[in-house]
Amino acid sequence: MAAEHILVVDDEEDILELVSYNLMRAGYRVSTVASGEEAIKAARSKLPGLVLLDLMLPGVDGLEVCNTLKRDPRTANIPVVMLTARGDEADIVTGLELGADDYITKPFSPRVMLARIKAVLRRKAKAPAEEQAVIKLADLVIHPGRHEVTVKGRKADLTSTEFRILHALARRPGWVFTRQQLIDAARGDDYAVTDRSVDVHIVGLRKKLGPAGKKIETVHGVGYRFRE
Repeated sequence: MAAEHILVVDDEEDILELVSYNLMRAGYRVSTVASGEEAIKAARSKLPGLVLLDLMLPGVDGLEVCNTLKRDPRTANIPVVMLTARGDEADIVTGLELGADDYITKPFSPRVMLARIKAVLRRKAKAPAEEQAVIKLADLVIHPGRHEVTVKGRKADLTSTEFRILHALARRPGWVFTRQQLIDAARGDDYAVTDRSVDVHIVGLRKKLGPAGKKIETVHGVGYRFRE
C-alpha cells in the first residue's frame, strides 16, 4: 500500500507542500496539480491509486472534478477523498453522493489525514475478484470494471452510489439487505446514513432502470432485495 500513487489537488501552495511532505514521508508516490482541469487530465493520463481533492478550486471546482472522474469508466474506480474548508454540510453530502469515498476538513491533522487515506486504500485492496465479475440478470448487465450498467443494451446513467447499491443487491439475488448494509456496501463500515437517504437512492435506481427497476423490492420493516 505504501507504493500507491496519490494525486493531490489544491490551489494553495502551502497545503500542497504540507500534504505532499507527509504523504512522501509515509512512503507514497505523490503528484500535485492546482486546478480542476489539470486534475482531470492528470488522473486520466496516469491513473493514481487515490485522489486527494480540494473542493474549492478555480474554474472547474472539486465537485465537478469528482463527478467527471466517477462517470468516466477509466477513472470511476479511483478512490476520491475530499479536502475542504467548507462548513456547509451540503457540499460534503453532494460530494459523497457523486461517489467520493471520504472527506477531511481543513484545518486537519496530518496523522488523521494519513489514517483516513490508509482506511480508504485498505477497503479498495480488500475488494475480492468476484466483485469485478460481470453480472447478467435477464435484460440487466452490470459491469464493475467499466462501472457500467445496461438495460436491454442501453446504458443507465447511474451515480457512483447508485451503482454500488445496485451491485450489492444484484450480487445476491433474493437476499434481504438492511439500509445500513447497503450503505456499508457503498461506503464502508460505520458510515453514517439515514433511512431517507437510502430510500432516495432506491427511488433513483428504479426510475433509471425502467422495467428492470421493478426487481428491486421493498421488504417492509427490513430493507430491500433484488428479486430472483
